[in-house]
Amino acid sequence: MEKIFVVKRVAAKLHGSEAAIDAAMVQTAEMVAELVQARKDLGVSATVASVATDKIMAALTALGEARSAMVAAHGELDQTRLRLGVRTRMMGWDPKEGSLAVEDERLSEAS
Repeated sequence: MEKIFVVKRVAAKLHGSEAAIDAAMVQTAEMVAELVQARKDLGVSATVASVATDKIMAALTALGEARSAMVAAHGELDQTRLRLGVRTRMMGWDPKEGSLAVEDERLSEAS
């Protein structure tokens, strides 16, 4: 199999993984905001669901660490791509194959 096809396959999974982590971070941050708003709406003490909020914040921190690791892996894989002699063109800001935006678009087209 040609190197370019293998590299593109790996890149698609990389971009999909990055998008999944970003989406998880957004969902988790929204969850924290929702918990705070729910507590205010119910008029309950800040101690209500405090342990759960702390655990969700820990999950958000872990997602941030996962994102940093993925960004570092992306850089390493880019260097590997160059060492393999594969040159690519810039792809811009369009959704990458394997990303959540592309998958969501396909699902909505199928409906």
